[in-house]
Amino acid sequence: MRVIWYVALGGAVGSVLRYIVGVVVQARTGLDFPIGTLLVNISGCLMLGFLIQYAMATPAISPEVRALLTTGLCGGYTTFSTFSYEAVALIQDGDWRRATLYVGLSVAGCLLGVMLGIAGARQIVVLRHGF
Repeated sequence: MRVIWYVALGGAVGSVLRYIVGVVVQARTGLDFPIGTLLVNISGCLMLGFLIQYAMATPAISPEVRALLTTGLCGGYTTFSTFSYEAVALIQDGDWRRATLYVGLSVAGCLLGVMLGIAGARQIVVLRHGF
């Protein structure tokens, strides 16, 4: 149960960081491109890769702190980091077929999920509010 509190704390911090970084970067660049989200995803992947490698190579990080930093902080900051790490792990294991399938299904499935969610919300708005 203690690990769950570590994950919750890391997740709260990661979520706030994601919001701040995304909004600040987007506002400062003024680009018509989701550069804030892109930066969050890339930096989160960099952070997760470093933390997992370091935590596995040294006893300096306890399992609770590792959960706080990886599942909590990085997971709250961006779940894209977990997806990317898992895809790289499959590639490093030489399992290109499963890695390709995982990446393809993840990207296509997530895009489809967003489209279906939007369509569902639009239907509810039309049915309940008439517009």
